Amino acid sequence: MTTALDLGPLVATLGGVFGLLIGSFLNVVVYRVPAHVSIVSPPSACPRCNHPIRGYDNVPVLSWLVLRGRCRDCGAPISSRYPLVELATGLLFVVVALRFWPATTAGDRVLAAHVVLLLAFLYLMAISVALALIDVDTHTLPNAITYPSSVVLAVLLAGASALSGDWAAFVRGVIGAAALGVLYLVLAIAVPGGMGLGDVKLAGILGLALAYLGWGPLAVGAFGAFLVGGIFALVLVAARRAKWRGGIPFGPSMLTGAWIGVLVGAPASHAYLHLIGLA
Repeated sequence: MTTALDLGPLVATLGGVFGLLIGSFLNVVVYRVPAHVSIVSPPSACPRCNHPIRGYDNVPVLSWLVLRGRCRDCGAPISSRYPLVELATGLLFVVVALRFWPATTAGDRVLAAHVVLLLAFLYLMAISVALALIDVDTHTLPNAITYPSSVVLAVLLAGASALSGDWAAFVRGVIGAAALGVLYLVLAIAVPGGMGLGDVKLAGILGLALAYLGWGPLAVGAFGAFLVGGIFALVLVAARRAKWRGGIPFGPSMLTGAWIGVLVGAPASHAYLHLIGLA
């Protein structure tokens, strides 16, 4: 038997470093995708003096601290959101790595399946951060992210199933994607202005990932979205930052609920079923 636990701390550390780098890239995605600007070119530059950012000034978190949150050339302030996104993404990648790296495996093929599954959920975390921030900023969930993400995630999960031989998980994921997508479509039709088509597309992506892990994670993730959304809406309305109808993006709540399902959905659903005597 191959022991994978010994590599756990290393994988978590690498995941954190990788997350910091991805977080830096996500800052570009969050700014440029809604503006329909290429995420590849031109290179990042100061929005005030337009001077290209030097490579050594683009180190996640550290560069912002060294520069004391200001442009090296013109002294314009650099939003603290940039290092916060980088740091948060790094920490979230550590959480994902700890969740999906196996304690033991039965062979190299199974280990490879776990690696692909880890990559799938790291990818899901990356787009979760980007979509949540974009939805907060613009109240949209861009097709430029949701369409390719559904394909990438499906390919990665299919690859994990091919390596592990667990095709039932992938079929369950496809059913979950259809079920959650249809639920949100019905809600979008029944409550105009309450849900958008972007939410429907995101629901399909999240349904695929959650149901791949099991029906319990799907149920907890779906319910968690509405629970988080309700709490978030109450807080905003109480603070007079939003109105009940419209003005509150639901994407961040969907994503938060989904990750609750990913991380604790299985034990939470089992505990609930045991409580009501069905497990």
